[in-house]
Amino acid sequence: MQNPFESGHIKNYLLLYSSVLVIMVLFFIASTLFIDQEKIEQKKFDNEEPKQIAKKNEKGKEEDKAPKKKRFKLLKSTY
Repeated sequence: MQNPFESGHIKNYLLLYSSVLVIMVLFFIASTLFIDQEKIEQKKFDNEEPKQIAKKNEKGKEEDKAPKKKRFKLLKSTY
């Protein structure tokens, strides 16, 4: 096996390495220049309740004030 430093092959390796680096840099520059990034608009949600739901909630609050009938009868003594 020959030593690449003595035989002059190291120049070929450095040339190959530098050409790969140049190609990577060119692809990076091309990708940043030619690809347009779209701006994403921030979505805004309505925090207000619709009028129909607000009316139902008001009716529900009035019903909550009225005494409720119990569905089950509890025992007076425990076992």
